[in-house]
Amino acid sequence: MTNPIAETVFAWLEADGIDRDSYVTVMRQWVAQAYETDHEVNPIHALERGEASPAEFERELASRLVLVDGGPVPGDGLLVRMFAGSRMDAAMVDLFRRLHSGGVPTGLLSNSWGGGDYPRDLFPEIFDAVVISGEVGMRKPEPQIFLHAAQLLGLEPQQCIFIDDLEANVTAAEETGFTGVLHRGAAATAERVSELLDLPL
Repeated sequence: MTNPIAETVFAWLEADGIDRDSYVTVMRQWVAQAYETDHEVNPIHALERGEASPAEFERELASRLVLVDGGPVPGDGLLVRMFAGSRMDAAMVDLFRRLHSGGVPTGLLSNSWGGGDYPRDLFPEIFDAVVISGEVGMRKPEPQIFLHAAQLLGLEPQQCIFIDDLEANVTAAEETGFTGVLHRGAAATAERVSELLDLPL
């Protein structure tokens, strides 16, 4: 529903003067661990499930980063700065608005990195159900969160289409019974959803 995360993050690194290699090193490890089912809880797990506060995550991440001049990275407000360049994808918003207004049950299933920056005033126009990971104590790709989202929509998993730009999440949803769509752009996603629903979009 937003512009690519990599675009947002690398703009933040440049704006804050953070050494890119230090960020890539720590996040490569944390993200890999976050999608290993047998791995112990790491900072991403804890943040997305709401088990750690954004401030705790900011301090942990900042302690592992360094500025390009070798100085320390301030932790306070790190997540706000990180996602300052995030913006809603107008084409995806339009797609979900058309689905919603056409009577197709729609929902948002999001792994939260803070929760305070969602455009909640927009949600009633485009979603029938909203599941934010930190508010429900579950996160993608855990099967329970997909089942919870389907239940809120009053649907069986086999009746649901799940759209995500991370293949691991799509695979997990498919294993739970959903039909998965790997998002690579609004036009392709709309075309695939149109085919699956047999609706002109």
